[in-house]
Amino acid sequence: MEYKISELVEKSGIPKSTILYYIKEGLLPEARKLKSNVHRYSDKHLELLQYITYMKEHFGSTNEQLRDILQYKDQSFSTSSSMIVPLMNTLSAIPSDATHYTKAEFIECFGVKETLLDQLLADEILLPTDENDFTEKEASIIKLIGYFQEAGIPYEILKMYVFHAKALSLLEQQMQEKLCDVRNEKNFSTLWKILFETLFNAKTYIFNRQTYKAYFSVMKNEVLK
Repeated sequence: MEYKISELVEKSGIPKSTILYYIKEGLLPEARKLKSNVHRYSDKHLELLQYITYMKEHFGSTNEQLRDILQYKDQSFSTSSSMIVPLMNTLSAIPSDATHYTKAEFIECFGVKETLLDQLLADEILLPTDENDFTEKEASIIKLIGYFQEAGIPYEILKMYVFHAKALSLLEQQMQEKLCDVRNEKNFSTLWKILFETLFNAKTYIFNRQTYKAYFSVMKNEVLK
């Protein structure tokens, strides 16, 4: 379906000046030009405006970040792979200004034993974004391993933590696939909300509340004793 600019403004709730600015910034494709002063916009424009608005409001995405993400816009977010692309940097949990090290540099800089590093990689307790790309995030996990060793806590507990994290990731992947299966022109923005809110809001809430419940139960039992 095609829209006049006034109709696109009405449907999206976004001012004309902002829409034209997004086109200038490369976040939206050019309108179809019928005459020199007659332009038409498509459902694709509306879909992208919904997405841009959501990303800015809920994740503080910059135009530059969105421009990188929207290089996949020709897929119109209709496939499983294209839906997950915008999440990758956030899910990696690596700050944009992080210092990166090769494996050799990482071992030297943080005084890590290579045998320990290889074991943590094999057990997937460490999961660098690339096999030769390490950051302070990996160093913080190794520091945690040291605390475990110092306290005499079995290493197997961390391995079990990884096991459950993998199980959860499979459930999240199934959810994402289901969202793609039911996607249509009307429910696009709702599906994005489900995906993002589950991964970045509900996930933290559910996990932390379950931890709270478990600790509270233990403390309650201790008081009753």
